[in-house]
Amino acid sequence: MLTGFQNITKIPELKRRMMMTVALLAVYRIGAHVPTPGINNEALAAFFKAAQGTLLGLFDMFSGGALRQLSVFALGIMPYISASIILQLLTVVIPHLERLSKEGDAGRKKITQYTRYGTVVLSLIQGFGIAFGLESMTGPGGEMVVLHPGWGFRIITVITLTAGTAFIMWLGEQITEYGIGNGISLIIYAGIVAGLPEAFIGTMRLMSSGEMTIFIALMILVMMVIVVAFIIFMERGQRRITVQYAKRVVGRRVYGGQNTHIPLKINTSGVIPPIFASSIIMFPATVANFIDVPWVQAAAAMVAPGHWLYNVLYVGFIIFFCFFYTAIVFNPIDVADNMKKHGGFIPGIRPGRPTAEYIDKVLSRITLGGAIYVSVVCILPTLLIQKFNVPFYFGGTALLIVIGVAMDTLAQIEAHMLSRHYEGFLKKGKMGGRR
Repeated sequence: MLTGFQNITKIPELKRRMMMTVALLAVYRIGAHVPTPGINNEALAAFFKAAQGTLLGLFDMFSGGALRQLSVFALGIMPYISASIILQLLTVVIPHLERLSKEGDAGRKKITQYTRYGTVVLSLIQGFGIAFGLESMTGPGGEMVVLHPGWGFRIITVITLTAGTAFIMWLGEQITEYGIGNGISLIIYAGIVAGLPEAFIGTMRLMSSGEMTIFIALMILVMMVIVVAFIIFMERGQRRITVQYAKRVVGRRVYGGQNTHIPLKINTSGVIPPIFASSIIMFPATVANFIDVPWVQAAAAMVAPGHWLYNVLYVGFIIFFCFFYTAIVFNPIDVADNMKKHGGFIPGIRPGRPTAEYIDKVLSRITLGGAIYVSVVCILPTLLIQKFNVPFYFGGTALLIVIGVAMDTLAQIEAHMLSRHYEGFLKKGKMGGRR
């Protein structure tokens, strides 16, 4: 692996792309510390400290702490992700979008343009919501978070946050085009990884004060390595359905006759189910921060992390969205029709509807296993905090994103190296990404 990293410097184009990626990510991290005007930062930090386990805490994790500081990048890339998910869902129900998705590059460019417009609209809405919410926030001592409330503050905040999200979206597109890896994914990755030093310092502080023993720390470290290895194994796992193509004679040439396979991933839906599940289940806790009503506070306490009802609902929502999102992104009927058009068939299965039913049956079984795997990983942080007093979240959506993005990026780097006859990171086999 060390030789593989050394070979990066021998390829000028790959070296240039790596430097461009690092430079653009550095710009993103610098912007995450540029504050929005008119905010009492101390009162805001105290408010967010009490808002852990809510949607605000989830968004703050994806923004790399920018929301907690209310920097110009406070909204992060979440509006873009939300717009992309909304467009994917609308593609199923709106015929125009469905046609665009099947028109190749031209259609994808049009959908990307719609996604950008949707990102700006969502940023404006969320910006207004944050501006109004900030005016009602107070610190522990009763001090106002907003120094000078009013429409002047609201307009400046909305413009600042929307411009920040648009700039992050542009950075992501530049990384994808001129750097290495998927730009949007790398920006999320950088925001999550930025919290690792704080987690490490918190662990050292607990060990020095005697609240955590060295044995417990070593046991947690070993478990972290095992969990990471397990996630990598599951993310690369797939069920391959053999497909055989009949021979066709065209003139004097014979076409087809080869065998291939349909790779069905264990976790087809990726990190979308835990994001959706977290958003839904954390909504009462988020509302409780702004509404001081007894029954709202009671409902928020029942779905707070650590409560048994939270765990049950969280797992239930994850399993539901795993099946729901997989059904949206993978259509067995279309796959069976395409196979039939090109003379392909699954040995022992008749082409057409029986093939679609067989693929759907296999996909449903492995999706259930994938949903259970995602649920276990996402419940892990709650168990670690309750049982071992771990001062940081290890597992869940953040860990799935970090490992998945790292695998995809390494796969792209290795593809660049192998295409230029350089040895990759692994001497045997290839570094496979999630796709």
